[in-house]
Amino acid sequence: MSTNLKELLNSGITELSPYEPGKPIEDLERELGLKDIVKIASNENPLGPSPLALKKIKDCLEDLHRYPDGNSFNLKRVLSDKFNLQENRLTIGNGSNDIIEFVSRCFLSSSDSAVFSQYAFAIYPLVIQALGAEGIVSPATNWSHDLEKMLSSIKSNTKIIFIANPNNPTGTFLPKEELLDFSSRVPENILVFLDQAYFDYSSYEEEDVTFQDIEEYPNLLISRTFSKAYGLAGLRVGFSYSSLEMADYLNRIRQPFNVNSLAQIAAETALSDQNHLLKSLKLNATEKQILYKEFDSLGFEYIPSLANFICFDCKGDADKLFHSFLEEGIIVRSMRVYGMPNHLRITIGTEEENLKFIKALRKLTNG
Repeated sequence: MSTNLKELLNSGITELSPYEPGKPIEDLERELGLKDIVKIASNENPLGPSPLALKKIKDCLEDLHRYPDGNSFNLKRVLSDKFNLQENRLTIGNGSNDIIEFVSRCFLSSSDSAVFSQYAFAIYPLVIQALGAEGIVSPATNWSHDLEKMLSSIKSNTKIIFIANPNNPTGTFLPKEELLDFSSRVPENILVFLDQAYFDYSSYEEEDVTFQDIEEYPNLLISRTFSKAYGLAGLRVGFSYSSLEMADYLNRIRQPFNVNSLAQIAAETALSDQNHLLKSLKLNATEKQILYKEFDSLGFEYIPSLANFICFDCKGDADKLFHSFLEEGIIVRSMRVYGMPNHLRITIGTEEENLKFIKALRKLTNG
């Protein structure tokens, strides 16, 4: 006698497909026997982690037999000091994906709905569907969130609105004034989840919503991550800042020891290394302009980005070009899952990585 697991499943999981991350370098090495592979697919910092953080990690390896601080006390203190925050309004996650899970599990059930934009981060609909809730896709305008359409998409059972700024995968950016005006018009019983995974890149060029803005908008939550500009994607650390009441609810369902000790120490140290952060942001801004010029010269349309990636129109079958890049030892990101079958997304890499990409692009497109 066998158990019919499908009958036991949460109804939302039955039709769910797993999230597909960027192809690992090891997979391509194994499949094609290639070396010196360039991965510009997952929006990682090409300069890697802060050297200070790496040293601190090595100094703490002998304590790995101990459980991490389950409340991330030191990390909260450092975050509080750096951004002038109240520690008890912080929630620490295993990457900002963890925060998305916490918020969704706290506030969504099968009788609820959540709004997100067309061309939004793929995790939003996955989490919403897994909980059996309704995901409402609001049409985008010019590859970006259309805030008026998002307001019009709200239903009587809507609990959360997800907004990523800058948006992933398009890199589009909403000005601070527009976001705060939008937040003021959202009913107070609906949570506005502002995903600022790429805040460091956008704020280097434009003014963005800050943690202090939450004081006027108690239904606003801001999440950020150490996986992008801080170069700690392999350790998984993220955090959110919200009202005290909301943070209390999120921490009730946060798993104990959800962020390991090395991740906490690395994040604490990375926050103090302003030189490495600025070096990373300057490299991104410089190389982005170079890539723009190359795309212009080759006749490829692209979506202007305030993040560390660029999404461009391949003028045809993007999947074919994606696989051709793999054969050249270059991993980029397909956009088919986002409903953008003619686009590819590339992370802005080092000068050497970007030159290799441009050389391959010219070769593969007869540019």
